[in-house]
Amino acid sequence: MSPMQFPKGKFLSTVKVGEKGQIVIPKGARDLFQIQPGDTLLLLADEDQGIAIVRTDGYLNFANSILDAMRKPPEQEE
Repeated sequence: MSPMQFPKGKFLSTVKVGEKGQIVIPKGARDLFQIQPGDTLLLLADEDQGIAIVRTDGYLNFANSILDAMRKPPEQEE
């Protein structure tokens, strides 16, 4: 049986939680998101929405953009 094929940019898998609460990110997902050993990921959790794991680089760039915008004084209207 051949592995499941997904549309480009999509991946689906199940993972098991180990005794220490750890999961392994499947190779297909690591390849898709270019996750390498030593990378830092951000885990976001919401009781109603569930859990999401995102790369910190993109998320932190987004968060820093928001913080930078908040620090700038509002432009004066002419």
